[in-house]
Amino acid sequence: MGEGLGLQKIIKATPSKALVIRINLVFLAFFLVIYASLLLRPSSSVYFENAASLVRCSLRECHHKVEKGVKMEAVLEENESGSKRKPETNLTKLEVPRFIDEIGGGLKIGMVNFEDKDYSEWETHGETIPILFERVSELFEWQHLFPEWIDEEEEIDGPKCPEIPMPDFSKYDNMDLIVAKLPCKYPEDGWAREVFRLQVHLIAANLAVKNGKRDWNWRTKVVFLSKCRPMLEVFRCNDLVKQEDEWWYYEPEVARLEQKVSLPVGSCELALPLWEQGTDEVFDASKIEQATRTVKGEAYVTVLHSSEAYVCGAITLAQSLVKTGTKRDLILLLDKSISEPKRDVLKAAGWQLRFIKRIQNPRAEKGSYNEYNYSKFRLWQLTDYDKVIFVDADIIVLRNLDLLFHFPQMTATGNDVWIFNSGIMVIEPSNCTFKLLMNKRKEIFSYNGGDQGFLNEVFVWWHRLPRRVNFLKNFWSNSTVETGLKNQLFAADPPKVYAIHYLGLKPWLCYRDYDCNWNIGDQRVYASDVAHRRWWKFYDAMDEKLRKFCGLTKRRKIDLDWDRKKAGEAGLIDKHWRINITDSRRWKKNLIQ
Repeated sequence: MGEGLGLQKIIKATPSKALVIRINLVFLAFFLVIYASLLLRPSSSVYFENAASLVRCSLRECHHKVEKGVKMEAVLEENESGSKRKPETNLTKLEVPRFIDEIGGGLKIGMVNFEDKDYSEWETHGETIPILFERVSELFEWQHLFPEWIDEEEEIDGPKCPEIPMPDFSKYDNMDLIVAKLPCKYPEDGWAREVFRLQVHLIAANLAVKNGKRDWNWRTKVVFLSKCRPMLEVFRCNDLVKQEDEWWYYEPEVARLEQKVSLPVGSCELALPLWEQGTDEVFDASKIEQATRTVKGEAYVTVLHSSEAYVCGAITLAQSLVKTGTKRDLILLLDKSISEPKRDVLKAAGWQLRFIKRIQNPRAEKGSYNEYNYSKFRLWQLTDYDKVIFVDADIIVLRNLDLLFHFPQMTATGNDVWIFNSGIMVIEPSNCTFKLLMNKRKEIFSYNGGDQGFLNEVFVWWHRLPRRVNFLKNFWSNSTVETGLKNQLFAADPPKVYAIHYLGLKPWLCYRDYDCNWNIGDQRVYASDVAHRRWWKFYDAMDEKLRKFCGLTKRRKIDLDWDRKKAGEAGLIDKHWRINITDSRRWKKNLIQ
């Protein structure tokens, strides 16, 4: 009975405590609702305040395979205003440069990336049309467009590029003038490799091609506002009509722009595929080959300067190009360090000689190997040619490369990360480009101290050729799979690669018995007896009058014998140092000066 009375007292005492708990819960719920609403509210700091949508995803989460590439698919939240521009307050007035008066009035003017500007003053020259587009995600980085490696052979799924958002071009009529504001983060590190900067360039280029009115010379009109120079790779300096403060006025050739925007958006896909899309059939390059069959002011070029060490390589290169059946001129740029007898044999090999003054690399140490390697800039002074293909003198060409004349500057094979290899590259000679290169010698830092690093900072947007076009003789992974595959390609007859690039110590500077890169620890990644034999096989097929200029000097023989001795002392397990040398070039009577 006492237990029952105690329980009743407890039950009667609880209502006051329960009420307090209920009140606390109500207040807690109220504050949670307020907090959640603030937390989930979209932030305008991520994208422009008037953007049509907000992207909320990581790059990896946004990827999925589609027919024409990897699209940056995102969860989109439409603004209340839909696709219309949202009115902004306190906009900065956009002044009109003086040269617009010369273009005339009654214009249709496409305005790209001016959401933060009041461009009402432009309406005195015609109708201004805002070009609507979704700004590329800040998670989209340059390395996604220019990866170090892609599946060229399509052994998995084939290479795919991320998609850069573009406007709906069908919504816009033909325009007399396209005006774009370019982002510029100079002098921040990597400013030239900002994807948003590339996006605005490509929007302007596509508008010029798809919606720009042409004049009688098939040119259109594009104006940029930028404290940085517009990308030389997209809008050539030859097409720059006027510059006024931060305004840049171009009249680009529509045909050239059209080709550039038709190519992949980065090196994430091949400009020249190996295979037909989705099949096991070899890519049909017959249309490209047909288009390049007629010679149109084009040439192959190489450069020799400062020493005669590469004369033999240049002789072999010329003969290999001739053997492919090309009808293009072969131009050799050389300085006075090449002696008269060597000049004569270079002409006999097939080169037309043009003498140059060397260009010093201001960042190189005096007497270093790269002191004058900026002499390669002279290529851009060959303005009597519309297009040239540069080929390094340590390369032999095994298949006709004429189809490369179809592609624009800068087209090359990949090297490391987003870097192209400058051993074979398509160049469009231009005096203004040469002047630009010269003016930037002290400003630009080359990652490797040479011309390759420099050119990669100037031409950041480039088009990837298959590595078979400029097949590098190296074995970075040091695996039996890599060695087997590469040696099979080096030896293939008929050839499966277009050219072999002999990195490391050159074949003519080794005994012909084996690749002397085997004898030096840090050079062994370049060693291949198969590729070595391939070069000497080609050498043996040359005229004897050309072969005698590939001899060894007394100094080089001493170095080779020393390296063999040190390799033996180190007990290098491949035992190349034990191979008996039969190369007659080592005999005293055959040594050259």
